[in-house]
Amino acid sequence: MLPPAHVIEHLGGVVRGSLLQRYGVPRQALADAVNAGRIVRVRQGVFATAQTPDAIVTAAAHGGAVTCTTALRLHGVWCLDDDPTIHVWLGAKGRVHHVACECVSHWHAGTTVFGVAPVDDVLLHLYRCRGDEAFFTALESALRLRKVASLVRLRSRLPASARWLIDLARTDADSGLESLLRLRLHILGIRLECQVSITGVGRVDLVIDGRLILEADGAEYHDGRTARHRDLRRDAVASTLGYESLRFDYAMIVHEWPVVSAAIISALVRAGGVR
Repeated sequence: MLPPAHVIEHLGGVVRGSLLQRYGVPRQALADAVNAGRIVRVRQGVFATAQTPDAIVTAAAHGGAVTCTTALRLHGVWCLDDDPTIHVWLGAKGRVHHVACECVSHWHAGTTVFGVAPVDDVLLHLYRCRGDEAFFTALESALRLRKVASLVRLRSRLPASARWLIDLARTDADSGLESLLRLRLHILGIRLECQVSITGVGRVDLVIDGRLILEADGAEYHDGRTARHRDLRRDAVASTLGYESLRFDYAMIVHEWPVVSAAIISALVRAGGVR
């Protein structure tokens, strides 16, 4: 007989005892493994390994699988919201087992499972929970990472009013901030080019009307004096070529959008692109 911890790990890290018994793991072996600290009893009839991520264990204790913003982080997909709350997919007819917890329950079509919900399901749940911007930025991140199983099927599962987000999405977005910036400018009716290579400057995030460069600077890519010097030099070279450069960080794009949009529109007016 394989050790219970090995079987649980093979099955995703958290499993019902009834399934373990079908794999030949007797109840006494489960009890012994729990007492020895090799596995954890999540709740009555549900077990996890000691190495299973806390979010997955918490979701199983609640009654289902992690989804929405919680699952995005576990899948390595960029998430607009820094939400510490555990989001749990309970299926269409799931049952909540927690008492007085802070978990967010998602009742969507499907059978209750444990672990981490698949990316396509997570994106659908995210749209219903967080709306257009969170969905679009996560979608482009997932596409870049090649983690979307079926874009056609995902599109068909969205409300008709949201399918334009799929049509707008690209597979080469360099960051979630770039995705958010492009989405908001699209809504304003501003057409732009993405990931443009300029001789002497290199690749830039966005270009409007062939003259205005927009850069979305995430802290993870632009910390330190060396990166700052590189960015300033790029902007200076771009200026000699006739470009104006505008650079925005996470806080500005996410929390100060009126300032960002006003700066972009003013720059276009100066360049004669908007009247």
